[in-house]
Amino acid sequence: MIALSLAEIASVVGGQTHDIPDPSVQVTGRVVRDSREVEPGSLFVAFVGERVDGHDFAASVVEAGAAAVLASRPVGVPAIVVDDVQTALGALARHVVERLGATLVALTGSAGKTSTKDLIAQVLQRKAPTVYTPGSLNNEIGLPLTALSATEETRFLVLEMGARGIGHIRYLADLTPPKVGLVLNVGTAHIGEFGGREQIAQAKGELVEGLPSAEAGGVAILNADDPLVRAMASRTKARVILFGESGEADVRAENVTLMESGQPAFRLHTPSGCSEVTMRLYGEHHVSNALAAAAVAHELGMSADEIATALSEAGSLSRWRMEVTERPDGVTVVNDAYNANPESMRAALRALAAMGKGRRTWAVLGQMAELGDEALAEHDAVGRLAVRLNVGKLVAVGGREASWLQLGAYNEGSWGEESVHVSDTQAAIDLLRSQLRPGDVVLVKASRSVGLERVAEALVEGTEGEVAVR
Repeated sequence: MIALSLAEIASVVGGQTHDIPDPSVQVTGRVVRDSREVEPGSLFVAFVGERVDGHDFAASVVEAGAAAVLASRPVGVPAIVVDDVQTALGALARHVVERLGATLVALTGSAGKTSTKDLIAQVLQRKAPTVYTPGSLNNEIGLPLTALSATEETRFLVLEMGARGIGHIRYLADLTPPKVGLVLNVGTAHIGEFGGREQIAQAKGELVEGLPSAEAGGVAILNADDPLVRAMASRTKARVILFGESGEADVRAENVTLMESGQPAFRLHTPSGCSEVTMRLYGEHHVSNALAAAAVAHELGMSADEIATALSEAGSLSRWRMEVTERPDGVTVVNDAYNANPESMRAALRALAAMGKGRRTWAVLGQMAELGDEALAEHDAVGRLAVRLNVGKLVAVGGREASWLQLGAYNEGSWGEESVHVSDTQAAIDLLRSQLRPGDVVLVKASRSVGLERVAEALVEGTEGEVAVR
């Protein structure tokens, strides 16, 4: 974080200093909520969780070098005490962002947020120092913590924004007001909580509503291929830039091909020129993510050739997202188990089909959470798609939703041993270990709560395989 005194922080967050001998002492380290991440000069934020109370670690973090604790009660060591720690954290983030002078880029969407954020970060880093959301820390706690990790040298701040209801993104955008806002898509992720795609579109569009006007430099980057996203142009005063494969897109892809490896290639068109892109990432769905990143980079002054080079060299910065491991025996394990929704599940299955041409393919799939009344239909559809793509073996892992996956495959024509329903991850591991043979390709994917990453990790444990993309 940029250096601030404890007195200044207390003033910004509306707090009272307790047990602080010298309020002029500065916070020069990171702002953290995990006591294990404290370093000299840190500010430790004491949240009260369901099982752990951060206040209990106050003495140990100060002993480890923290300058003070941001707390909701006195803790017997240097502390800034506030009524609400989360609100105070947000106010501090807003203050730091306003002082930085960095260009803030925010993005949201139903699918692909983290992968696209990783691409944007890797492209912009070639132009200037860039800070970006680690992993998927895109909520009311993770987002301000990311913003507070910026320093005086930071020129671009890339923030992923998630939402589980109307008003969430408006709140996040108010904490860290972006100049560039990107909306990727409106899908069915969390549809059970929102109630429908129209409500999801309403929530995602809050990002572009909060942008500065075109005259003030605001830019809304919208997916030309998604009608619900494209319609958000009427909800913003910012200048609108379209990306996608549509001929009307300002930044678009032509001649999209999927190589036998499952990696996409295309010709990138931008208003400033064209260039060829061959991606290291797996799956055609990354073309849209790459175009979104290219649109951001173009608006921030990068040439088509610079963007294409960066996209062609970019990998995944986040674990368990189409993470490919080649085992010594020729088995390919694709760990995409961080999360799942119908859109990302279909994209992963298509990538598996491309990667597995001439090889036996396995789709180890589990529940897609938070689909509400759409759950049965969506799981059934994914099971059917696996059959249509000629996936060799479907292993549905878990309870009711997994049975719906298998039922969809069965009704689409998957007979005999082509699909199987197992109760848990260990059963899936045992099945795969007994039946995998050299050259097979295995996709592992489900919502995070299922924990299917354990299957992928068990399949590569003890091998000397090389992670191809991480």
